[in-house]
Amino acid sequence: MERTKYQLTVILLLLGLNQIPASNSQKIYVAYYSGKMQSWKSTIDAMQLSKEKSNEYLLELINFQYGYIAWCIGNNRTSDARKYLDLAFENLAVLENIKYQMSMTNAYRAAFYGFEIGLAKYRAPYFGLKSIDASKKAIEYDNNNWMAYIQSANIQYYIPPMFGGSKKEALLNYEKALRLLEARKELTYQNWNYLNLLIIIAQGYTELADYQKAEFYYQKLLEVEPGFTWVKDELYPNILILKSKKN
Repeated sequence: MERTKYQLTVILLLLGLNQIPASNSQKIYVAYYSGKMQSWKSTIDAMQLSKEKSNEYLLELINFQYGYIAWCIGNNRTSDARKYLDLAFENLAVLENIKYQMSMTNAYRAAFYGFEIGLAKYRAPYFGLKSIDASKKAIEYDNNNWMAYIQSANIQYYIPPMFGGSKKEALLNYEKALRLLEARKELTYQNWNYLNLLIIIAQGYTELADYQKAEFYYQKLLEVEPGFTWVKDELYPNILILKSKKN
């Protein structure tokens, strides 16, 4: 009888574990590699509606909004990008007012100014300088902040060469951001930012026609997340084709 009770307890415990809801970061991670952006949107909407938001919670929400806004701009969903950028700016201001993680908040501010340019190119001279200033401050506050180096790299990558931009220099900063992320193993586990950074670097090397390095980073990504269909079925095979043609 005692053994039966024990077995029943174990079964109930296992059933309970299977019913533990996924964390917000897990939901975003799955939404990212599976391309389910409606799920991403639903997650940040629910988070935004939460009455109690700790500083850490709010910073995580800002990160998820940052990713969603970038996707909206890339897919010409201008009205959604504007809506969520305004919300993200409001959330960021809350943390800035209490001087919470100033390196991170400046990094996101640099990114958000970049989004303003993405929404209206004619504002580049104004928001471009503000983005550069914020990214510099982010690194000054913490020169080990991976997000700060991503934003610095983004600026270098997209500024035309005649104004000082350099894709090669940008890739050095992207790779520095990657090393900083990987130095903290907990940041590489089910983190959409990690997958996204690997894709950015691989695509950067693709643009520079360095297909060997692009292939390396796509292989690295698929080791981390084999279920990433877009990479597995499209980006990685395309690199192999480009590489064979070059050779």
